[in-house]
Amino acid sequence: MSYIVDFKQVSTVGLESSPAADALAGLRANEARYFMNKYKHEFTVVPASESQETLDYVNRVLKEERDIVFAAKPLETSLFQVENIRWAFVFYEDGLGVNVLYTVDDPKKRAVGFKLSEGIEVPKELEEKKFKFARQKSKLAGTIRGTYFVIKGEY
Repeated sequence: MSYIVDFKQVSTVGLESSPAADALAGLRANEARYFMNKYKHEFTVVPASESQETLDYVNRVLKEERDIVFAAKPLETSLFQVENIRWAFVFYEDGLGVNVLYTVDDPKKRAVGFKLSEGIEVPKELEEKKFKFARQKSKLAGTIRGTYFVIKGEY
């Protein structure tokens, strides 16, 4: 069942099994606010158990581009297109959020982003790859750390 993420009243619905549920809920709400403010798009998530196609897509991009396979359990996903950008999100139980930004008409603007909920450690899968993380303050999510890489292949 899908769930429209509320960025005014942050809720842990769907994220209860995460030890970082409150921080992850803030991160998810921060994404919802961004898409509403920038695109007037309601950010909707689906349980990972109901969205294998989205998981397969994100996992394929991660594996083929950087040989990354996360051990953490995926809790929720989101897949949508606004303007000319296809977005795929996966929120993991350990507090990690991954997004794939894929412009359908411009191969120069395609990337995978990683965001860490406040207080969580960098997953070993990213630490091994030596990613550098920038910090961002958010009223909804506290301090978010994020990094990204550019997608070179076609997906």
